[in-house]
Amino acid sequence: MIEIPKELGYYMPGEWEKHSAVWLAWPYGSITFIKNLKEVEEDYCKIIKILQDSENVNLIVLNNTEKERIIVKLLQNQVDLEKVKFYIEDYADVWTRDYAPIDLFNKNKKDRAFVKWNYNAYGKKDDPLFTDLLKDDKVFLSILNEKENKIFKPDAVLEGGAIESNGNGTVLTTEQCLLNPNRNKELDKGRTEIYLKAYLGAENVIWLNEGLVNDHTDGHVDEVARFVNSNTIVCAYEKEKNDPNYIILNSNYKILKNAKDKNGKKFNIIKLPMPHMFYDDGEKAPVSYANFYIGNSIVLMSLFNDPNDKIAMKIMKSTFPKHKVLGIDCSRIIYGGGAIHCITMQEYLNK
Repeated sequence: MIEIPKELGYYMPGEWEKHSAVWLAWPYGSITFIKNLKEVEEDYCKIIKILQDSENVNLIVLNNTEKERIIVKLLQNQVDLEKVKFYIEDYADVWTRDYAPIDLFNKNKKDRAFVKWNYNAYGKKDDPLFTDLLKDDKVFLSILNEKENKIFKPDAVLEGGAIESNGNGTVLTTEQCLLNPNRNKELDKGRTEIYLKAYLGAENVIWLNEGLVNDHTDGHVDEVARFVNSNTIVCAYEKEKNDPNYIILNSNYKILKNAKDKNGKKFNIIKLPMPHMFYDDGEKAPVSYANFYIGNSIVLMSLFNDPNDKIAMKIMKSTFPKHKVLGIDCSRIIYGGGAIHCITMQEYLNK
């Protein structure tokens, strides 16, 4: 008999609930950061140093040789190694948000479980540029076995960056991603909602249309709209009508303005301005201030050397008055296709 998390009282919490640690995977240059690995490694040292003031860091590395080399770099950057736990695994890329399991809570039993979705390299498993990423589907299997926690395994593809939870029955996603036939071609919108409700404990699903232009994830929601508490959503909004993202983000904003929670109440919607960045080849980069991480005491934002950086940080500081809001320049990390939220995955404190 298949156990269903929702029937057992499990639900997906909001990211602001108490964490025990944050998961990251150390970057290496064979796939994603071939040209700028040295600079990205320095960025990772800064990120780890900031995050460890909020919670412990679980860091995935390739082998013991790499571990020793990384320890030296972390020490050079005044990182407290007592707050860093290393896991040696064979992995391809750094996007732990997308291939890590999603934590669930059970209010009745006061315990935690995990839901491990299938990961098929963003639906691009037949693309030579993404084939090597398929191994990341198995990275956390041995880690989870070591932790001896309850694991649910739905027979469906889903990345963590494709969904947002308000911790109170509502899940936010995009049709472009979850209804893309390269993920679950046998699932229509109704059947997809059944999976989301059954395995994330949701009662209500808000569907946005699309994500950012040139996003290889096919529209992950963590680039366009995020819950910051159970009744407030920050959403990326483009004011320039000639920008390729204008129509997309304006449509998403209108949907959110009319969206309701499980009790029929509308959400408070806060607009975030958009940064603008182009890759060296002239292609528009999928950058957004919505790609932030909510830690226990810190909100870490993705910044892009854009005039809107300061405006976005000011908005986030007013949204998180009890957190320290800090930013990291992600103009190098974005060359891999993601930013701060994409490279992090919270592990909640087991109540």
